[in-house]
Parts: sequence; structure tokens; C-alpha cells
Amino acid sequence: MNSSVTEFILLGLTRDAGKQKAVFGVFLILYLSTLSGNFLIVVTIKISKTLGSPMYFFLFYLSFADACFSTTTAPRLIVDALTQKKTISYNECMTQVFAAHFFGCMEILVLILMAFDRYVAICKPLRYTTIMSRHVCSVLVILAWVGSCIHSSAQIFLALRLPFCGPNVIDHYFCDLQPLLKLACMDTYVINLLVVSNSGAICTVSFIILLISYVVILYSLRNHSAEGRRKALSTCTSHFIVVVLFFGPCIFMYTRPPTTFPIDKMVAVFYTIGTPLLNPLIYTLRNVEVKNAMKKLWCSKV
Repeated sequence: MNSSVTEFILLGLTRDAGKQKAVFGVFLILYLSTLSGNFLIVVTIKISKTLGSPMYFFLFYLSFADACFSTTTAPRLIVDALTQKKTISYNECMTQVFAAHFFGCMEILVLILMAFDRYVAICKPLRYTTIMSRHVCSVLVILAWVGSCIHSSAQIFLALRLPFCGPNVIDHYFCDLQPLLKLACMDTYVINLLVVSNSGAICTVSFIILLISYVVILYSLRNHSAEGRRKALSTCTSHFIVVVLFFGPCIFMYTRPPTTFPIDKMVAVFYTIGTPLLNPLIYTLRNVEVKNAMKKLWCSKV
């Protein structure tokens, strides 16, 4: 459907030259911190023998998805902050749409799997090892990969149907369907409905499922000992913080009409760069087992 546009111009976060240098420095540090934090968790879980439970199996994939999700947008934002002409080819733009939605959806599905793991551990402790066997966990992760691929394929199918015949300036720092819809030479009402019913529905329904799971878990904790409640609440609190930080901005972006607001770019920064940075901090600072495993692993290496 693409007719004449072969590249797009990304306006980035700001057009002020002085602020662009600040953007380069700040987001380079944030991106490197994101990669370092998530890489540290991935390596620690992979090597440590004490982190073999399903919760850490899923945390491994969450950290991997976080690193990849941030990589889909942050490097171009950093590089564009130092260049005058911030262009991206049509094919690169479509690839970025696919990758961002693939790893974003992967993160959503892994968060649901982590909530399911906590539900089984707290509400069905006697059957936990049977229900959450390594085979079952592997199958669930494979299903998450497949679900992410289906979602991102649907998004890229909608993006490829958009005809671009003139305007090619994207008022954003990466390619996404909402800013692309503004440039299309057609009525995008139906496509926007499909976007909302796809991305918006996934975000909203997943968030509701997660909230229900936490209500059930908290209700079940009334029968546990004080120490059991403390440990369960510590784990679930970390998970809940991650869920709110990620789903809040996503629901704001993908469950509304095809309109843009000045705050959109900052909201996008929060869930594409901020949340992947905060996840490893939240899970390590509030998790004694992960901190101890990291200390043992890296002290022995040193």
C-alpha cells in the first residue's frame, strides 16, 4: 500500500540543539544501565543453582524481554540526538513497529505467567511442584513467544496497509501505529479501531486479569502464618509495582481515539525505557534471594 514515501523524519523528543545534547547523555546512561541491570539478572539466574524455581525462570525471560524492548527504541533516540537529519527508512520503520510490539507483548505475557506462578505457589502449595514443573513452564514461555508473534504480526499487517503519499514527518522518537496513522492518506477510523481492539484490549484485559489474581492471592493469604504472609507480600508487591508502571502508560497510549497529546512522548519514554530500567532494580532490591545469589556469583568470579 506504500505509494511514494520511502523514508520518514523523526522529530525526536526535542528540536532544541542544547536539549538534544542532554537527551544524548541522559538516555545513553539510562540505556546502558538498563542493559547492565537486565544482563546481570539474566546471567545470575542462568548460572546460579539457588535460583531454579519457576519464578526466576520467568524473571529470566522478563529481563531478556526488557533488554530487547528497550533496544528497539533507545539506540535510535540516542543516535538521533546527535544528528541533524533524523531519518528512518520505510522498511526500518516497519521493522521497529514489529519489534516494539513483539517484545512489549512478550513482557505482558511473562508478567501474567509470573502472576500465575505466584497464585499456584500461594493458593495451591501442595500441588505447586506438579503444576509448575519445568516442562509446563517451558510450554508456557513458548506459548508467550507465539502469542507475541501473532500480536506483532497483526500490528505490522495494519501498518503495511497504510498508504503514505506525502507527509513523512513523525512527531515522535520511534515508529508506532498512532503517529503513523496521522500521516496516512486515508480514513484511519477503522484501522484505529483494530489497533484499540488489538493492543488496547491486550493491555486492558491483561491488567484486569493481573488485578484479579492479586485480589485472589491477598484473600488466600489470610490463612497463612505471619512469616508466610510477609514473604508472599514482598514478592507480590514487587510484581504489582512492575505491573502498574508498565500497564498504566500502555493503557493510556493504546485505548483511545487516533489523537496525539504533547505528553505522549514522555509517556512512551516511561514504558519503553523507564520500565525496563526499573524492573531489575525492583526485583533485586526487594528480593533477598536474588541479591544473595548475585553476591555469591560475582564475588566468586572476582
